[in-house]
Amino acid sequence: MNVAPGRFDITRDLPQGFASFYEPLHARFTPEAQRLVQSRHACLAKAHAGALPDYLSPSQATTRDWQITLPAWCRDQRNQMTGPADDAELVVKMLNSGAPGVMLDLEDSMANEWEHLMNGHANVVSALYGELTYDDRKRATRVGIKPSQTVTFVRVRGLHLSQAGILPDELTSASLFDLALLIYRLDYARLQHPLCIYIPKSESAEEALWWKGAFDALIAAKGWPLGSIACMALVEAHPLPYQMEEFLFNLRNYILGLNLGRWDYMASLIHYNLADPEWVLPDRNTIPLDVAFFQAVRGLMVDICHKHGALAIGGMTALYPSREDADLNARALAVLERDKRNEADCLMDGAWTGHPDQNAVAVAQFPYPNQLDQRPHLPDMHPNLRPIPRDVGKTTLEGTRAAVRTAIRYRFGVLEGRGASLLDGYMEDLATDRIYRLMIAQRLRFPGAYTPASLDSMFDDELTRLLAELPSGTPSTTLERYRRARDLSEQMILTGAFDPR
Repeated sequence: MNVAPGRFDITRDLPQGFASFYEPLHARFTPEAQRLVQSRHACLAKAHAGALPDYLSPSQATTRDWQITLPAWCRDQRNQMTGPADDAELVVKMLNSGAPGVMLDLEDSMANEWEHLMNGHANVVSALYGELTYDDRKRATRVGIKPSQTVTFVRVRGLHLSQAGILPDELTSASLFDLALLIYRLDYARLQHPLCIYIPKSESAEEALWWKGAFDALIAAKGWPLGSIACMALVEAHPLPYQMEEFLFNLRNYILGLNLGRWDYMASLIHYNLADPEWVLPDRNTIPLDVAFFQAVRGLMVDICHKHGALAIGGMTALYPSREDADLNARALAVLERDKRNEADCLMDGAWTGHPDQNAVAVAQFPYPNQLDQRPHLPDMHPNLRPIPRDVGKTTLEGTRAAVRTAIRYRFGVLEGRGASLLDGYMEDLATDRIYRLMIAQRLRFPGAYTPASLDSMFDDELTRLLAELPSGTPSTTLERYRRARDLSEQMILTGAFDPR
């Protein structure tokens, strides 16, 4: 949990007047956020008892004719580049990449620690004003943001997270804190377009009403005009695809579209089906990008979004290009091209990437600014969203070992202050770490799937291998941090700590 530093004083350490601005918002919205989190836990418990998520009964959201009107400034989102907000150099490079959209992340790709959070917030405000810079040491110059039509989004932390240390003896909603601090600091007249928020980790249409209420209250409290906040929402949890139309309806005055955050979605899908031996997935990087459980959600998302005039955006390709390794670079861009072509063929309107070298390839796969005038017209508006993953990928002992190794290295990065790490050519963040830990847990639960004789022994072996690969003279603090990462990763698996924290 993110905790403000000792002796923190909200009236002294945050902008003047913020305390009186925030406290009534906290009293109104934090208890409801906590109730929604408890509802999530109940939903997961029901799934593990056999009552898996399903579609809702017909409502005005699904039976009425209603539309979302997209403004001209956001109708082309063929690629949205994403990265941690606390990395000023990356933020500037993303905003100068030519990507139609950029998402500055205060969530999964950033370490959830106070210093990183405050740095991220400061960078976001500076970036939204077009003022953020970084020092290019190779060229001995200072680089700033070039004027462009790029739409800048900010992903705040999700409802599942609390923020400690802001108010005496109370937890507050991390989502609310991020929204309120950001909006309180901003001068709306200096923004290029409405403040665009990316909503993460939603699990129900009811949660959309929380975000709507928060947006309404913040606009009123700040005196901003109607239409000054817009949002997109990630579909990252298995229950949400069954309620996408209701979710859009509840946020129709703010929302621009939905995004399939497929790595978190895969983790959630495993989590909800953890008791089912037919859902023991193969090694992660052998699962096809067009596997049926992804394609089913893509088709339904596009049909619902385009029915109501909203954008449908695809997910991140994990294999990253390299400017040092020509073979890896060619392979990464070829995978990217196939992945984004599949999303375009599914009639999605754009995709996510995380590296400036991916932008041109991603955009090229989407021939038009959007595909809003097309729908797949599904034969069944309630398709099966849990098609059993038979005959896909490979399940190997080496794959289990690779998962253990990646879990250790990712957790080491977190202990070093990084929310995302480039490992073996793949960009790994909290979502992919969850996938690896859940896959290992599956293989422990169902012994036929290359389960190690001893998880403890496997973690020891992979730690030994990692330490042996470090250069001589590596500081003892680094070695101890790897050992700590090994212990934390194994403990999270054994205790079932699979929520996205």
